[in-house]
Amino acid sequence: MTSIVFMGTPAFSVPILRMLHEEGHNILAVVTQPDRPVGRKKVLTPPPVKEEALRLGLPIIQPERLRGSQELEQILALEPDLVVTAAFGQILPKVLLDAPQLGCINVHASLLPAYRGGAPIHQAIIDGQKFAGVTIMYMVEKLDAGDMISQQSIPIEETDHTGSLFDKLSIVGRDLLKETLPSIIDGTNSRTAQDETKVTYAHNISREQERIDWQQNARTIYNQVRGLHPWPVAYTTFEDSNVKIWWAQMGATKHNSAPGEVVHIAKDYFEIATGEGESIAIYDLQPAGKKRLSAEEYLRGTGAKLQIGDRFE
Repeated sequence: MTSIVFMGTPAFSVPILRMLHEEGHNILAVVTQPDRPVGRKKVLTPPPVKEEALRLGLPIIQPERLRGSQELEQILALEPDLVVTAAFGQILPKVLLDAPQLGCINVHASLLPAYRGGAPIHQAIIDGQKFAGVTIMYMVEKLDAGDMISQQSIPIEETDHTGSLFDKLSIVGRDLLKETLPSIIDGTNSRTAQDETKVTYAHNISREQERIDWQQNARTIYNQVRGLHPWPVAYTTFEDSNVKIWWAQMGATKHNSAPGEVVHIAKDYFEIATGEGESIAIYDLQPAGKKRLSAEEYLRGTGAKLQIGDRFE
């Protein structure tokens, strides 16, 4: 029986871990990030993979930093045949990459060589891509640069956001790994080098990427909002305070107003001017220091005085 160390952290990784367990693989340990404070009250919260590992009764290792740690020595001492990672969140040191007989493989949520890095799903939506996918690949020291073993694509729907696409690709990754793993174990899998001339990167989202530039056209802003939903969430500024824009859609109001100006107010949404004479309809937002509100709640309360011509910066 093949012995495996699984490494993952967010909800994306949970169906993959569950599949490995259900398929009867010998999971020696589950390696995940440490518990972190979450929310305004900073409640110490385990990552989703840890919760699943506890449910399955699997040993758990949580290194703050893998390289040079006692936890790394603990993993190496297990002598796994294979290491499987899926959104673990740390770079694996060479000593670990070289240790397993069958290597270290990664379930990466992009169609490599596009979108190497930590935010491939966010970036694919922000860039307006029509397809996303998962690549099963061998891991090397260079970021997401190893040989590809298998790949599966799915369309990005018009209403998809990062949360919905994460859920879809998690299942794609689970099924693709289940299909691919037997050939990796018996050594019959294919192995394709990535085309370095087609490499793009999707680094972790920066604060600057979260800020809406109303000079952009409506499609660009819509892609930004859904690419940052439900985390980390796009934002704008109104009356010198930041406002998170949780959800928006393409607006219908044509105008000659300056980008950022309110051009239409309805019962359950309002529209803001964008570049190219277009608009974005705001349906879900969160003023600074307040809870998340539907636009209808906002217009009845905090935003009751909102008028045509008011400006979001």
